[in-house]
Parts: sequence; structure tokens; C-alpha cells
Amino acid sequence: MPTKTYRGREFEVDAEGFFTVPSQWSEDIAAEIAREEGIGELTDRHWQVIKFMRHEYDEKGAGPTVRVLGKTSGVPIKELYQLFPRGPAKIAAKIAGIPKPRGCI
Repeated sequence: MPTKTYRGREFEVDAEGFFTVPSQWSEDIAAEIAREEGIGELTDRHWQVIKFMRHEYDEKGAGPTVRVLGKTSGVPIKELYQLFPRGPAKIAAKIAGIPKPRGCI
């Protein structure tokens, strides 16, 4: 299985770089992943989405789709695309350290 190194530690990831063991994730790693994905400083709105993604994963075993994210996270879809331009659900999930949500390409 592939690995990625963040903050001097190796983590198992899938072929696309998503964590395979979400419990190994931490907030300081999120900032590093965000930079890799072309997102600068994580704002409070980014964190709102990231924490929502982790909560949904913990509750349901999967991250939400973009549609669900826009309806239930408190962040409208238009803003989600401003925060995570290359695909809100996919990129937010990667930064949140959870597997890629179903339906993401």
C-alpha cells in the first residue's frame, strides 16, 4: 500500500492519496494536505467543512456528496466551490483525512 509522509510520519494512503486509517489524521496534517492541494491558509469556513466531513464519516461511515454537503454543512454549494475549487467533496475529504466519498471521480 502506498504511503505519504506528513510532519515526519508515514501514513498509509490509497492510490489517490486518501488516508486509509482516518484515526491517524490530525489537524496539523490537514494544513499540509491543503497546501498540496493548492489551498492556502485554512480559514474558519474551511474548518467548518472539514469538521463536518469528519463528523459525517464518523456517524455514517462515508463522507457526504457535494449535494449533501451543500444542504447540510451550513456552507452553500457556490461557496464550497470557492473554498475547494477542484471538487469540494473530494478535496475536503482528502484534507479531512477520510476516504473519498462515493460518487466522486
